[in-house]
Amino acid sequence: MEGHFLEEYKIVPPAISTAGVYFFTTDSGVVYEVRFGRRQDNILHATIVFGVLNDEYDGEEYTVTNRGELYRVMSTIVKISRMFMAEHPKMMTYEFTGLAREGESKDKLTTRIQLYKRYLPLIFDEHWKYDFSQGNTIVVNRIK
Repeated sequence: MEGHFLEEYKIVPPAISTAGVYFFTTDSGVVYEVRFGRRQDNILHATIVFGVLNDEYDGEEYTVTNRGELYRVMSTIVKISRMFMAEHPKMMTYEFTGLAREGESKDKLTTRIQLYKRYLPLIFDEHWKYDFSQGNTIVVNRIK
């Protein structure tokens, strides 16, 4: 998959390097936010959430834009994830949830989570293991 890696969009990092909110805008003008939230019960566990901020999508941050920019968007999210990990080297766990799209069955893996699974090896090296046992949530743990 490394050979299919596209150039990232220009990333706007947080003003404070330890903050966990990044932004980027695609060529078609879609503005994305990528947020790393720390769990209250474990500050070394981050939930990764990303979505669209444009008003035209009625505040539905998990919308499907269908602008033909998916792979470049995912390349940018990979880059942002690596940036966050470099800034927070002691993190032990990351979590992604792939919400079901309208009309998509919640009983099987969502299209989104299947997409995220394909990009995990580009973010995490052999020092991490993936846990797919929680339905449409992927938990990635550092191997101790």
